[in-house]
Amino acid sequence: MNERESILARIREALRVQAPRAGHADGQTGESPGLPDAAAMRRWLPAGGETLDEQLALFAKNATDLKAEFHLLQTPQELGSRVRALRDTEGWSKVATHRGDLTDLVCQELNLPVCHTDTSYDPAELESCSVGITQCDALVAQTGSVLLSSRSAGGRALSVLPPHHLVLARREQLLRDLPAALELLKRTYAPTYPSFISFITGPSRTGDIERILVLGAHGPKKLTIVCV
Repeated sequence: MNERESILARIREALRVQAPRAGHADGQTGESPGLPDAAAMRRWLPAGGETLDEQLALFAKNATDLKAEFHLLQTPQELGSRVRALRDTEGWSKVATHRGDLTDLVCQELNLPVCHTDTSYDPAELESCSVGITQCDALVAQTGSVLLSSRSAGGRALSVLPPHHLVLARREQLLRDLPAALELLKRTYAPTYPSFISFITGPSRTGDIERILVLGAHGPKKLTIVCV
C-alpha cells in the first residue's frame, strides 16, 4: 500500500465512526443546540465562586492580573467623582459612548464633547476620542472578562477603536462563570443574536514578536472597569 492509499484508508475508517453532535462531548445532548450543557462545561472549568463576595474578589484578582483596572464602588453616587478623576488624570478631550442609564449619567458628569455611536456618526470623529465608554451584558468572575455585544455596547467599533475602553457595570451583572454567561446570551438574544459578541479579557495584547508582550496592538491599550 502506497502513501496515498494509506491516507485514503484512514479517511474511510474515520468516516465509519459517527461523530458526536457539534458542541456536545461524548455525543450527549445539551440544553441548547450547538452547546454542551452547563454542568458538563463546569466539570472542565475553574471555579467561579459561590457567593457574590467570592465572585467580586475573584473578578477583581483576574482582571488585575490581566492588566485591567477595576474599581468597585460602594454607591452609584461615587461614579461621577471616579470618572472625573480618570478624566483629569489622563487629560481626556472627547469621549465616545452610547445611550444608556450609566453612560448618560457619566457623560453629564464629564462635561466633554461626546460622539454617540448608536446614531449616525463620523468614524474619524470616533477615532479622535480619548476614551470609549460602554455598558455591558455581564462580568465573568471565572475569567475576569467583560461580556458585551453590539446591542449592549453601542455597536461594533466603540469598544475597539478608542485607545482607552471604560466599561460601566452593576453588581447584579456579575456572573460566576462562562456557562452562566452563555446561558445569559441565550436568554437575552436567542434566536436573533447580535452581529458582534465579545468576551473582553484585559486590554488588547500580542506577543507575536519575540514573545514580548505589547499592549494596544489590535485594540484599546487600556481597559478600565467600574462596577457600582
